[in-house]
Amino acid sequence: MRVNHDIRAPKLRVISATGEQLGVLSFHEALSLAQQQGLDLVEVVAKEVPPVCKIIDYGKFRYDQTKREKESKKSQHQVKVKELKVSPNISEHDLDVKLRHAREFLEAGNKVKISCLFRGREMMHPEFGERLFDKIKQVLEDLAIIEVPAKMFGRMLSMILAPGAKKKGKV
Repeated sequence: MRVNHDIRAPKLRVISATGEQLGVLSFHEALSLAQQQGLDLVEVVAKEVPPVCKIIDYGKFRYDQTKREKESKKSQHQVKVKELKVSPNISEHDLDVKLRHAREFLEAGNKVKISCLFRGREMMHPEFGERLFDKIKQVLEDLAIIEVPAKMFGRMLSMILAPGAKKKGKV
């Protein structure tokens, strides 16, 4: 965004501080008009022919612009990946608690990474972890889609669920 002497165009479409159009003026006329009012000449739309400039207080304009940007960032939701760790021989109640947490995370719009660590002799039976993951998929299928299917990385079996399963509509 160009201000005052940074503006390069010889002719400008000028808008006053009150918002009324002053028409197409030369750069020097527009700049002197802005300086008489104690304000700045700011190029608002550079791609137009002639470029559109506005006579405003540039400091206040920048302050308002940063304030608007901060407000828009506040309303945005950043997707986070929440991790739940389970073991292949987790009890039924403990699994229910973990699934309740997973459901809360998915409803809040976050992704959920479910990790199952195999220790010692548990490595001999990876099918226990796979059965566990199948059960988790069944319980959360109404709420989540599988973004990364279950994969074994060394001693860790993990998968990532994302919110947004297709709701089954009535036909």
